[in-house]
Amino acid sequence: MKMPALFQSFRSRLAVCSWSLRPSDPANLVTQLLALGLTRVQLDLDPLREHAAVWGKLPALFADAGISVVSGMFRTVGEDYTTLETIRRTGGLVPDATWDQNWNNLQATASIARQLGLDLVMTHAGFLPHEPSDPAFAKMIGRMRQVARLFAGHGLTLCCETGQETATSLVAFLEHLDEPNVAVNFDPANMLLYNNGDPIAALRTLGSRVRSCHLKDATAPLVPGTWGNEVPVGTGQVDWPAFFTTMAEIRFPGFFCFEREAGSPRGADIAAGRHFVEKLLGA
Repeated sequence: MKMPALFQSFRSRLAVCSWSLRPSDPANLVTQLLALGLTRVQLDLDPLREHAAVWGKLPALFADAGISVVSGMFRTVGEDYTTLETIRRTGGLVPDATWDQNWNNLQATASIARQLGLDLVMTHAGFLPHEPSDPAFAKMIGRMRQVARLFAGHGLTLCCETGQETATSLVAFLEHLDEPNVAVNFDPANMLLYNNGDPIAALRTLGSRVRSCHLKDATAPLVPGTWGNEVPVGTGQVDWPAFFTTMAEIRFPGFFCFEREAGSPRGADIAAGRHFVEKLLGA
């Protein structure tokens, strides 16, 4: 298949992360999506679990507006992104203090995803140890296996988002885990924000494990141990021509979901990013 044909396919697979738009309710989300002209969504499933009376109306509203949910996302309890150290302590499935609540939430989340007809849900699993000698290794393998098999029972693939470890470390952990329904949601900006390697090299390392991705841009931190800076797509350090070329080389099968977690107004940044990407893919 010629590269231009693949790029044309990519243009038809653009989506947006619902949480980037910070919607107040389902109707507000629909309004923002239609204004952007993006009708494919990676959906934050937490509001549907936490506020069912309000967000239970979303499937009907989406159907009426011609909006489709291409995948889901969930957060874990107590995540604190203030610093790299706070998220290392509090993020994902790592903390013992929040594991029971996370497990209860995940059982409800898996049911919601199945009801929506999804086949893929992503999350930040937390900082994953990759050496069996690490005291936390067996615990995290056990928890990830428990979640993976819960999701498998609902026909779901669980995607771990990149950034909190190097691509090599993530591959090592997934090889030990060896659960067929666990894959990767690749976020090139996160590799820069966490200062965990070149995004394109990371994408090549992860290869066919990548089933979902975010379109997000960033600049790497100037001071080690601090955050990088998230910026609108096309204005940071991600090499976007190389990114899409590599996605074509690995025959990426999924959707490209714009994510914006900083700045305001986010909708305008996403629209500008879409213009940048469509121009690039149309060249």
